[in-house]
Amino acid sequence: MPNSFAELKRLWSLEILGAGKSFSWLRLLRRAYRGNSAHFLFWYRLAQYLYVQESRMLLSLAKTINKRLIRRHCVEIMLGAEIGEGFSIIHPMGIVIYRGTRIGRNCTLRQNTTIGSVEVDNQPIHIGDNVNIGAHTCIIGSGLRIGSNVKIGAMSFINRDVPDNCTYVTEKLGRVLNRPD
Repeated sequence: MPNSFAELKRLWSLEILGAGKSFSWLRLLRRAYRGNSAHFLFWYRLAQYLYVQESRMLLSLAKTINKRLIRRHCVEIMLGAEIGEGFSIIHPMGIVIYRGTRIGRNCTLRQNTTIGSVEVDNQPIHIGDNVNIGAHTCIIGSGLRIGSNVKIGAMSFINRDVPDNCTYVTEKLGRVLNRPD
């Protein structure tokens, strides 16, 4: 989460403008209003920045921005979630991430992904660096660890730890039930 305004600008530059590009307010605002992903990331990073400031007014503003993002993009990433730099959302639709999630650097999410907890103790879910999460993936549990350099296939269900440097897919049974004779 960005704790300083300089860190916020660095994240915007990296995630919205692209690595290696010089920062320009005009270019940032143009990119933020052209695409859904850039628009979401711009406002979500701003809300994260405001959320960690020690001001009730800024906290209220952060919550208001987050509520509007949920309504506009159908993406609910709670403000307490810690998301590292290089975060990318390919199709910002139907994504839910609970506040106890710790995501490393260069994570890519696709549409309809849920990362949440089912336990009362709500231990954080840790996702490592360079993780690529496919569409319609559900990561549910308490205290789960997903390693670094992991690729998670589409429509996967994860409720246990995933080691580093692997590809994870949930096998589907391709059976026909009630076949007409």
